[in-house]
Amino acid sequence: MAQAGRRILTATLVAGTLDITAASLLALQAGRTPDKMLRAVASGPFPDATGWGTGGAALGLAVHFAIMAVMATVFVLAADRLPVLKARRILAGIGYGLATWAVMNLIVLPLRWPAAFPHFDLYGTGSQFFCHIVLVGIPIALIAARR
Repeated sequence: MAQAGRRILTATLVAGTLDITAASLLALQAGRTPDKMLRAVASGPFPDATGWGTGGAALGLAVHFAIMAVMATVFVLAADRLPVLKARRILAGIGYGLATWAVMNLIVLPLRWPAAFPHFDLYGTGSQFFCHIVLVGIPIALIAARR
């Protein structure tokens, strides 16, 4: 189990860092600041966090990595029980990226912000697919397949 824990931690840190970096760049591209984006992340479980300044942004970063830890844990534990996920790690990573996109965009976000989600536009949805597949799903799958 210690080996699984190391893979979970590594997958969380790698995918979490890639994803939050992309989110920060997308926020800047949209004319927003990364700290505002992070406070919005924190406002999922803590609605008042949007007004908490640097503390809210730090909490948003923690929330982001906590969500990523759950995503990494689910895949690593599943891959340890289903050898096909390791044997076909790229395909599994693509599938997992799509699955994480669907869970976040069709379940989690609409439950928290029903007036704003789901929201689909070509650029936004394409960016989200890229991030969830290339920056989250595939790295988690590759790390989960390590021995």
